[in-house]
Amino acid sequence: MNIAVLALQGAFVEHEARLKKLGISCAELRKKEDLACDFDALILPGGESTVQGKLLRDLNLYTPLKKRIDEGMPVLATCAGMILLAEHIAGGESPCFASVPMTVRRNAYGRQLGSFHRTAPFADLGDVPMTFIRAPYVEETGTGVEVLARVDGRIVAVRYRKQVALAFHPELDADERIYRLFLNSIV
Repeated sequence: MNIAVLALQGAFVEHEARLKKLGISCAELRKKEDLACDFDALILPGGESTVQGKLLRDLNLYTPLKKRIDEGMPVLATCAGMILLAEHIAGGESPCFASVPMTVRRNAYGRQLGSFHRTAPFADLGDVPMTFIRAPYVEETGTGVEVLARVDGRIVAVRYRKQVALAFHPELDADERIYRLFLNSIV
């Protein structure tokens, strides 16, 4: 199994370290030529969603990745990655991949100083640690979207088809269960 990690900006190195610790090979996607490598799934890391969206288009990665996502390639998206997958962004910002029928509010918990850590129930995994950094949350979900976790009544994790979108950063905590959940969904 080989997992591609979008390596344009943000917390991609931390995701790669987690995958390697789990014995999974990974490939960095930095330019269009990198898409030629064989990969089974994609990780969209945290960072700045507006910058990532612009770089995806400028580097000609957007169209081929959108096609693969729309065709069912498994995706794990964290923080900014959640925003990239959202069909709607509160406030009218243009969506990027628009592959998950949900409305996301970016920077919903405030600025960097509004970052926090919480342990909360996550689907069938029980309580998991969650680190939020300038995090979004999901305001509304559409048909077929499964809510995986809530914090303070707000949706912070969803699954839609083979896409898992998280408002938090599992790569910053030692718990491996979310990665294992995602890896087990790749067939």
